Amino acid sequence: MINRHKYLDPSLSAEERANDLLQHMSLEEKMGQIVCYMPDKETLDSFEKDYPHGAGEVSMLFVGELLSKEAVVEKVTYIQKKLMGLSKHRIPAIFHMETLAGAFAPEATSFPSGIGQASTWNPELQKELSKIIGKQARAIGATHAFAPVLDISRDSRFGRQGETYGEDPALASAMGTAYVSGLQQDGDLKKSVLACAKHFVGYHATQGGIHAASTAIPPRLLREVYAKPFQAAISISNMKSVMKTYSSIDGEAVAGSKRILTQLLRDEMGFQGLVVSDYTSIAEQHTRLMVSGSKTDAGERSLLAGMDVELPSKDCYNEELMQRIQDGKIEMEFLDRAVRNLLVAKFELGLFENPFPMSEKEVREAYSDPMNHRISLDAARQSMVLLKNNDILPLERKKQKIAVIGYHAISRRSLFGGYSFTSLFDALLNAGNTMAGVDFEQISDLSNQGINTKEENNIYPGSNVKIETKKTEELVRKHYPQCNNLLHQLKLECPTAELIYSIGYAYAGNDTSLHDEALAAAATADLVIFTLGGKHGWGMSCTTGEGIDSTDIGLPECQESFIRKLAQLNKPTVAIHFDGRPISSDMADQYAGAIIEAWNPGQFGAKAITDILFGDYNPSGKLPVSIAYNAGQIPVFYNHDNGSSYHVGTMNEFKSYLDCPREPRYYFGFGLSYTTFEYSNLRIEKEVYRPHEPLYISVDITNTGDLFGEEVVQLYIRDKYASMVRPALELAGFIRVPLKSKETKKVHFTMELSQLAFLDADMRWKIEAGEIEVLIGTSSNDLRVSSSFNISSNQYIDGKTRGFYAQAEVR
Repeated sequence: MINRHKYLDPSLSAEERANDLLQHMSLEEKMGQIVCYMPDKETLDSFEKDYPHGAGEVSMLFVGELLSKEAVVEKVTYIQKKLMGLSKHRIPAIFHMETLAGAFAPEATSFPSGIGQASTWNPELQKELSKIIGKQARAIGATHAFAPVLDISRDSRFGRQGETYGEDPALASAMGTAYVSGLQQDGDLKKSVLACAKHFVGYHATQGGIHAASTAIPPRLLREVYAKPFQAAISISNMKSVMKTYSSIDGEAVAGSKRILTQLLRDEMGFQGLVVSDYTSIAEQHTRLMVSGSKTDAGERSLLAGMDVELPSKDCYNEELMQRIQDGKIEMEFLDRAVRNLLVAKFELGLFENPFPMSEKEVREAYSDPMNHRISLDAARQSMVLLKNNDILPLERKKQKIAVIGYHAISRRSLFGGYSFTSLFDALLNAGNTMAGVDFEQISDLSNQGINTKEENNIYPGSNVKIETKKTEELVRKHYPQCNNLLHQLKLECPTAELIYSIGYAYAGNDTSLHDEALAAAATADLVIFTLGGKHGWGMSCTTGEGIDSTDIGLPECQESFIRKLAQLNKPTVAIHFDGRPISSDMADQYAGAIIEAWNPGQFGAKAITDILFGDYNPSGKLPVSIAYNAGQIPVFYNHDNGSSYHVGTMNEFKSYLDCPREPRYYFGFGLSYTTFEYSNLRIEKEVYRPHEPLYISVDITNTGDLFGEEVVQLYIRDKYASMVRPALELAGFIRVPLKSKETKKVHFTMELSQLAFLDADMRWKIEAGEIEVLIGTSSNDLRVSSSFNISSNQYIDGKTRGFYAQAEVR
């Protein structure tokens, strides 16, 4: 049978099919495609009124109210059938979901938060991780994945730092491209999802570290640093979707900026995919940024600028905007562009042939593969950074008394970060919602510890943070039955030890009333393991997360003062930190015997921690951010300009702040091991390179200790002298190297010299002649070997095709 329309012919390209379908669509049906439907209980059976011609996308936040993947499949199927029935051409909707730390759905595998993933410095593992996320999302009907977060983050006051890959554009580029390739199954979109990178562009560089505030980024820095991971994902992994930032840049709301969304993203950077708004950000041009006199004006501004789809619901892409198009006040080509981009995505995804979730068997296989849990555990182990160790770790499994102290030790929820599935529980429960089928009569681990009933006003003393409801912990236990809290895992791992627990303090505020009880427990112990940090997620019961910013990047007073008191007991101590921002603590630095930065490691986080504590896994994570002493240092990052920050180099007598070092508390790339490594035999193939030639570098790495370990070999470069002010140091490449005791391996780096290109005074991408230093080591502040080479001549290049990070292999 011959298809009547080309768009029904799957043998044609997505572009051909989209162009054909576009010709047959009415204005009303086109408008239906550029808006999103956000289901809730009230509208599920009556959305025909607001979406009479269907919808282009559907938000899947409703999964927080469901208890199983089967329930998600049933609801997605129902909504998809309804929307296709409303569309004259039976156009299926794209269903989108958050995928930062796993598919945002019940029973999906959970992984570390974004900053934890970055701490692995392992793009290969990152790709395997995102493959699992993509498969599980697609199986239940999601086809648009909101990740990776490619924002460069240099401000720990900003509550969403834990979602990012940290401060460095090369690290973010390598990890982000791997994540996109995994989600999109290397381009086989009919079996995968669209990767949607967030938040284009510069979102984490806001004034005051405040969510959605304006962003003061000059054009060169915007392109060289903040847009670099996005460009890498576009150029290398053919990333199919981008979500824009809430912020304004140089007086322009990005949601309505043709300069950003069309001239930069599409014309300069070559992006050809789908651009979607962050939730409500189009309307905020009217309600918050005050650049549009009405919501319809905001919609017109965004459509003309290059915004394809309004999320999460129809607000500004409304009937009045449709009338303006009907009347010729807005040219049809702008609407057609948006609809075409969306239709191309749908055809690439194969939605016209397979619009529904996968079969029951396929769903079961995607969720039950044993590899899912292995990769999650591997990621959790590799994400943890050993910041300090006074020969306390690894611990022995022996008969001893161990005091375990801290809220996080008995909280499963603490293992999960923002934009994990569990973070939705906080938002729903704090809003007073209930979840069907959950029995809250059973008493949770936290119910009798004295904290949850401390304040009649339901606020942790000395803070603005709401006391966490007991129901949160119960929900985590119900959805992740294999997830142990740290205390339980310690009992399993060291059955010969006597464990005594005391909560001691909360994750916020200044309440010290439970200190004495915890100190009494510690006084009787041979060893003290204590947990620190805040709570990363959504809502008023969290201390970091979206819209949860802070001027204090340190520990809460109830924790910092406890460490001072604990030190007086002279006990061996191990501190374990959980949060979306890194630990910054004078007391922990001074008094803790060992410090593990655990971030939010996911469902197998407790197992990963105990593996490190008892030496079953040798810690190998490295910091993706520089850690400041306090907020007054911010921003402090290693790849600052020459003549700036802690390399300012002026003639002043003071070489630091009056009250604080200029240097960071912990440097980018830092992380300890239970063994030691030696670097030698750095070799650069030639002394002089022409700008089009690849650079070849090799170095030997030796495990000089007695234990097996993995070292992250870090390659840095420095432009000795340049026509523009360049960074004092730049990460160029890296690789994880597993080494047995006394084993030596040779690492080979291959780098395109276009990776050294920068924007000259005329804003042209230039590979510049001159001397380049090469430095290799174990962190940005511990560079063991160095050499240099020269570039023979200048060359101008296309920035889209430049190098982004060096390739590395072990031979």
